[in-house]
Formats: sequence, C-alpha cells, structure tokens
Amino acid sequence: MISLKQLTYALAVEKTRHFKRAAELCNVSQSALSTAIAELENQLDLQIFERDNKKVLVTPLGEQVLEKARAIKLEVDDLYLLSRTRNTPLGYPMTIGVIPTIGPYLLPKVLPEVRRQYPNFKLSILEDQSHILVEKVRTGEIDTAILALPYAHDGLLAFEFWQEDFYVITHADDVKDGQTEITSKEMNAGRLLLLKDGHCLKDHALAACKLPPTEMDHSLAGTSLNTLVQMVAGRMGTTLVPQMALDQVLHESSDLKALHLNEPGPHRNLAFIIRPNYAGTANIELLMSLFTEQLEKHCLPHP
Repeated sequence: MISLKQLTYALAVEKTRHFKRAAELCNVSQSALSTAIAELENQLDLQIFERDNKKVLVTPLGEQVLEKARAIKLEVDDLYLLSRTRNTPLGYPMTIGVIPTIGPYLLPKVLPEVRRQYPNFKLSILEDQSHILVEKVRTGEIDTAILALPYAHDGLLAFEFWQEDFYVITHADDVKDGQTEITSKEMNAGRLLLLKDGHCLKDHALAACKLPPTEMDHSLAGTSLNTLVQMVAGRMGTTLVPQMALDQVLHESSDLKALHLNEPGPHRNLAFIIRPNYAGTANIELLMSLFTEQLEKHCLPHP
C-alpha cells in the first residue's frame, strides 16, 4: 500500500532534485529514502524519477504522480491543522509569505503584539515577490501570503484587512508652506522614482497616478523602497510610499516631506491569500483582527 511517507519523500526529491539533499530535508538516511521511492515506483509500476550521478529528472508520468501526491499531502496536512487549531488558537506552526514592500513596514508594527498574546505561536516569514508567493500558497509550500491587491490570485481566496493611500515623498525644499497634498497632475512624472518591473507597488503607484509605464525613466528604477527614499534625499526626484511606511521614511531624514496623493483611493488593499480548503481559516481571521488593530494604532493618519 502506498504510504504518506513515500509521497513525502518523493516530493522532497522533486523539490531538491537531489536524493542526498532530499534525505537531509526529511531527516532520514539516503538509503531509507531511496528504498522508499523505489518501492513506490514498484507499487505504481512506473518510473517517477530518472537519476544518474549528476542529476535527477522527473518523468512525464512522474509529474502526474507528484501532482496528485502534493494534493494528497495538502489534504492530510490540513487534517492535522484542523485538529490542532480546533481548541488552541495559533497553536500550530505557520509560514507566512510577505512581499518586500509590505514586510519591513507591517511586521514591526504587528508582530510584537502577536508575540505578546500568543508567546508559543511558531511563525516563519518568507519574503519574496508576489508571483512567487502566490504559487507557493497554491502548492501548499507556505500556509498563506500577505499581498497588495489588486493582484491576480486565481483559485485562491483573499481576506482583506487594510486599505491605504500613497504619499509622495519629496525633498523639503520643494514643498510649499502649508502644503499637505498633491495631485498626479501637479507631480513631475519625469522625476518620479519607482521600483523595477516585477514589484506590484510600481503597478499600483502608476495606476493611482494614472500614468502609463512608457512615461517612466527606467534608468532610475530602484530595487527597494529604502533605495528610492535615499535617492529622493539626494535630490534625484520624488517617489511614492504606502501609508504604513511613513513613520520609518520620515524618521530617516529631516530633509524629506510627505504629501498625501490626492487621487481616488484606497490606492492598495492588503490581504491574506489562502487555498480554498485551507483548514486554518480561523487563525487567518484572528491574525487579520490583530493586524488591523495594530495598524490603526501605529500608522500615521491622513493629514
């Protein structure tokens, strides 16, 4: 009979494309892992992996087997999760993905309170771009991800917990006395510094400003919000940051000023995304409540 252990080992080999590293990932000997996978192939009467001394390849039939194995393991994991969370909120380890334009600004505001209320909660954070996190949630590699919407997440559920506008960060010398807001028409699009392609914040910023990507100078694109802010401090242009980042950005330099982008909002929505059958929905709802409470407490209000 096919066992969950065999399926777990096979998925580990698929992930690492290496039998020794897969064995280390599963905390078993390489011989035990190899034997289990050989038995699985014999039971199915097909070859899942092609292997030699240099590489491991997945056969076409193996791809189909592993796809079903992944679905089975997700269902079993959800059974365990359902059992563990029924009586103990946040009583099961969780891995949350977060994008770089959210993590550094959101997590310091919310995690201390999560830790205070649930000291035994084991949380792992994975930072990556949106498209990678969406796929990891879909395959069950992580429990959930925090994204900025709108962003395509077909087949997954989204639970929104925060809405916010963008602020234009500019040098203090370029701000008129008493000015607190600015419209996209008043901005100099040619001096607007944005993140490189692949960061959803860039797409959201352009949409909020009603600017087409063709107007932007890609030679001035940055790899992080912190880099863009430093470029603004150096009088190289202006940039846009979300509301939750204001306290950190303004703390870094007294030469910077924030002007609320006076365009219809909210300019982005933050949400947890999960698989439709994910058994830890109650934990997600609990985190949403905690996160919203702390964001309302710590984020600077609109002027």
